[in-house]
Amino acid sequence: MPDLPILDLGTADDAAGMQALAKQIAAATTQCGFFYVRGDQLQANIIEAVRREQRRFFAQSVDQKAQVAIDLNNRGYLASGQARMHGAARSDQKEVFFWGPEISADDPRVLAGVPLCGPNQWPQTLTSLQPAVLDYAAMIGRIGDLLLRAMALRLGASEDFFARRYRNPMLRGQLLRYPPTTGGEDQFGVAAHSDFGCVTLLLQETAGLEVLLSDGNWVAAPPIEGTLVVNIGDLLERWTNGSLPSTRHRVRNDSPADRYSIAVFYDPDPEAIVDPADLGLPGSGEYPPVAAAEYILSRNRGAFSHYQERAAN
Repeated sequence: MPDLPILDLGTADDAAGMQALAKQIAAATTQCGFFYVRGDQLQANIIEAVRREQRRFFAQSVDQKAQVAIDLNNRGYLASGQARMHGAARSDQKEVFFWGPEISADDPRVLAGVPLCGPNQWPQTLTSLQPAVLDYAAMIGRIGDLLLRAMALRLGASEDFFARRYRNPMLRGQLLRYPPTTGGEDQFGVAAHSDFGCVTLLLQETAGLEVLLSDGNWVAAPPIEGTLVVNIGDLLERWTNGSLPSTRHRVRNDSPADRYSIAVFYDPDPEAIVDPADLGLPGSGEYPPVAAAEYILSRNRGAFSHYQERAAN
């Protein structure tokens, strides 16, 4: 069993259940911003389909995957070596396929140049990838909404506090493949970091994830079938003045086989203003208001080489 708590979403089907889930989240986040969730909301057929398509995508040749090379809205394929976390000695050993909400090129937000708003890049040769990923994204969005309702209650806010800022949320997804980690002790699939956004929901199949507890110890967060790993990101820690803590974590794949996982970063509307003063929690004023997408873009620029390469040109 993991060192991190497992929360049951099945109890949150009425007002009392939501309050109970809020209390579970409060207890779970005392040691770090990580916990597991389980419940009927996780649909096995949807998970099976997206896992199958994930493998089909990464089984393609490098040239095939490069046909949907990542763009400045973080949509498409990121090759191994193109990501390096802040302070890391080496680039990450991982491949990623990024997607976000379906949005057309003539959407007003795209035309206005709102950061991280742009069409997805779907491989033309894998027509079954798009519906599988979008079905999975819809499922995760529903779970994210449920968790945010409980988090609002845990903070003493109205249950719809976050919902009012999540009308057209940034649901930023990553299909991930980690080959067996090679190199010295300073080489990781993804080096120690904290996530940039609000709430991350991770589906994993293979061990390798480690989480830094508040006592300074790293603990494993192994895969448990029928669960997601949930963690708080930097933007939500900022929004809540540290009441919900963002936590550093890392991945090293010491198995002989590839490690597959799917991460979804469930963040507010791109233009939503994240202002800690709105919650009225102790310490309000420590962080100035920021636009959600602008903040995440600023963090992306420091982590992904395609931004740096574009700036150099």
